[in-house]
Parts: sequence; structure tokens; C-alpha cells
Amino acid sequence: MTVVPPASDPVVAGAPLSMVLVRLAHDTTRERITVGDLLQALGDRALGALLFIFAVPNVMPVPPGVSTVLGAPLLFLSAQLMFGLRPWLPAIVAKRSISREDLATLVRRVVPWLTRAEKLLRPRLRVLAAPPAEYLVGFVCLLLASILVLPIPLGNALPALAISLMALGVLERDGLWVLGGLVAAAVSVAVVSGVVFAMAKAALYLLARWMG
Repeated sequence: MTVVPPASDPVVAGAPLSMVLVRLAHDTTRERITVGDLLQALGDRALGALLFIFAVPNVMPVPPGVSTVLGAPLLFLSAQLMFGLRPWLPAIVAKRSISREDLATLVRRVVPWLTRAEKLLRPRLRVLAAPPAEYLVGFVCLLLASILVLPIPLGNALPALAISLMALGVLERDGLWVLGGLVAAAVSVAVVSGVVFAMAKAALYLLARWMG
């Protein structure tokens, strides 16, 4: 029988993110995985890795309300990246958990794409993936996370994709991916702004007709 190392195992902590997620999903010693478990397993890489983990599910179709739940940790983590702080989450967030079966389902969907991305990621254009540029990335992620938690049509997938790209870029010190994430962020802000403008214009039109 294969023995799966615990999340705190140093081999897991230094392994590629895809391997960490797979091992956590197959860790039969626990029925639920908390956010704190992920924080411990990822060690010094937790900030970029957790940004990716909480953002990427929103790229896919998710049930209503999920983006709000996943967006709350993104707000904390983005702010910490912006101010150059070590990864930390309040107890109320760190104690949130997901069943190992649900994590395994998510991992099966994400890991094939993540594995491909890891083959392309490598240290380059480091100036974009390290301080002080990293603080700007944190600010952009914070802005996108704020959009993500709001009930705005098309306000999930594009911001989440941008955060995911930048998170992987920061994680692997790949400035090219950070740059791609910034471009995606600009597109997502433009699209969401357009949607909000259209909704506001429609609301004003309906209000004018109702009052007239």
C-alpha cells in the first residue's frame, strides 16, 4: 500500500504545487482539509499558491455564492502580497475546510492544466515577479478579488483567470506570466466596467419610464 506523506512533510512542502494538491487530496489520514492545512503544506510559497488555489475554481462554472466564499481569503492574501507580508489568515478563515472528496474532485479538474502550466513556468523577467513590482501585483489582485466577491455578471471568470496567472508568475518568479495576468486584469476590468455601466444605464432607463 502506498503511504501518502502528511501535508507537513518537507518533500511535499518543496514539491511542485500540482504534487502538493494531489498528495493532500489522497491523504487518507484526514476526512477534511482546512485552509490552515494548505498554508502549512505550502510553507514559504503559500501566498502565491493559495492565491491560485482560491482563484482558479472561479475560472470554471461554480454554484452561486461560491465566488463570495472563495473571494474572502483572496482579499486577505492579496493585501498581504501588496504590503509584502508573510502569508497569514485569521482563524475564522484558516479553520474553513473542504471534504477530502470535494478537494479530490477539484484537483482532478485543475491538476491537468496546472501540470501543463508548470512545464512552461520558469524564472524570467524577475523584475516583474519580485518586490517592488510584486506589491503592484498584490494591489491588482486585491482590486480583482473585490470585483470577484460582488454579484456582477461576468465578474468571476476573467478576474479569477487574471489572479491565477499572476499567482503562478509570483510563485515561480516568472515575470512573463505576471505580465500576461496584468493584461488579463486590464481586459477583465474593462469588461466588468462595461457590464456595470450597461446595468446602471438600464436601471436608470427603467426608473425614468416608471417615473414618467
